Amino acid sequence: MIHDREIVGAPPPPPDGEPVLTSRNAGPSGLEPVARPVRDPQPLLDRTIGEWGGHDDLWLFGYGSLIWRPDFDFTERRAARVHGWHRALKMWSRVNRGTVQHPGLVFGLLSGGSCQGMVFRVPAADGLETLGRLWLREMPTGVYDPRWLDCVTPGGRVRALAFTLSRRSPNFTGELSDARYRQIFQSAIGRYGTSIDYARQTLIELQRHAIHDRALARLVRLAEDELSALADCSAATGSLYMNGGQAAAPASGSEPAASDRSESDTFQEKP
Repeated sequence: MIHDREIVGAPPPPPDGEPVLTSRNAGPSGLEPVARPVRDPQPLLDRTIGEWGGHDDLWLFGYGSLIWRPDFDFTERRAARVHGWHRALKMWSRVNRGTVQHPGLVFGLLSGGSCQGMVFRVPAADGLETLGRLWLREMPTGVYDPRWLDCVTPGGRVRALAFTLSRRSPNFTGELSDARYRQIFQSAIGRYGTSIDYARQTLIELQRHAIHDRALARLVRLAEDELSALADCSAATGSLYMNGGQAAAPASGSEPAASDRSESDTFQEKP
């Protein structure tokens, strides 16, 4: 068995499928909001188990946090690509990576384009237990649509279970502007940390496996540039007071940051 929980050393994994919260179920101000399921996840689990059958080993496709925190034992892991779906940071998180007042973001697998990720092989004998644990983590409110996808790997094609997101889901963000992403990255923090840390950790792990996602790299760079600008502004303000109101002259000859020219495995949607 392969154990990858130590990759990040994080606390027990949060479910990435976030609940939909409204003023009716958010609870009194200052108290933990009460999650209202989007739909009952049990029938989805029963259907998935029936489609799998239980006789063959179980394959699972990871495209986000499952890559760097699988939280289950597996006997084999391969790089994989699926066609017709792409990874996108376009799913609202109001508990784990944000709050009702300042929603954060987690990944969803949206239709269109293609996506590079990892597939994990779980022995048939462990499949039922693994699916049950995955449902607690990813499907507590039934947000995702579980699908069996054809995955292309160096060792051949495999049929793997993936958690996809419908654009009709109330947790789908739709198109977000750069300004909105900056705002979310600055303000969104939930019980398991910030949205920017979640995005950055995913990017690091993708790069560790030689998976290049130009769209995600751009978003992380966008957030880091904003944080750097805020730090520079704070430092400049401090120097004004220290130097009696005389600001230092800007440095000359600075070069712009090089653009990311890596291959992207994400799908660019039309507004």
